[in-house]
Amino acid sequence: MSLNRRQALSHIIGITTAAAGASLMASPVFAATNADGQYQLGLGEKLKYVPLDPMQAAKLAYQTGGGCMHQVFHSVITLLSQSSSVDADKFKTIPTALAGYGFAGVVGQGTLCGNLNAIGMIVNILDDINGQNSAVIAHTFRYYENESLPLSSAEFVSGIGSTPEKTALVGSSSQANSVLCHSSISNWSKASGLPFAKKGERCYRLSASMAYHLVELLNRAYQGENIGALPSSKPSAEAQTCQTCHGSADMFGSAASVKTDMECTTCHTGHFN
Repeated sequence: MSLNRRQALSHIIGITTAAAGASLMASPVFAATNADGQYQLGLGEKLKYVPLDPMQAAKLAYQTGGGCMHQVFHSVITLLSQSSSVDADKFKTIPTALAGYGFAGVVGQGTLCGNLNAIGMIVNILDDINGQNSAVIAHTFRYYENESLPLSSAEFVSGIGSTPEKTALVGSSSQANSVLCHSSISNWSKASGLPFAKKGERCYRLSASMAYHLVELLNRAYQGENIGALPSSKPSAEAQTCQTCHGSADMFGSAASVKTDMECTTCHTGHFN
């Protein structure tokens, strides 16, 4: 069949319009895929959490290695990839090795502890858990600051697959008083009389402890508990006092505006220090 110019042009426009429509319809489908059509997590995308076994998470973190951030991140993401979550297959695509940079406070710099770095990264990709995601992060940060860690009960040591004999290598549990690796390790060293170079067992158990606590909190949030209402989710009384002048929204006289909930007096003992 032959077409005149007008018919041919109409035919071409029709095909182009149909293709454009198909492209618009297909975009959402392929928005989270790479050039090979494989799924990859998109910026801002959230995946569904389902309750996990805290001890199983702790044990996997303890036995994984690769530094504290990798231990916690790999543990929780791996368990979610094996769970009943509707997004289990999506969790499987996340390369947990990317968390390897967080050891010793970001490649040995002694800044934010890798355990907390991992927790932030995990919770940030989880779909809303009864409005408690931010509260879970806040609680785990305050827990890390104030709890005597690593956990050392006989039940916990056995549960993660360690032994009482290895407890001697930990030296002593200690309170970090900060979210910084530097402070955490320094206070542990002072309590134990051991140098940084011998932190191995202590830090393996610390990652197990934080993985355990994170999953426990996520489970509680999933069951509907208001984590944000817990006093242990809020900054200390001292930090809250500092925030009355050094707030994030308003300034009090010449006081600097500050955005943080971490412990203040660990580093700041007065206005001129």
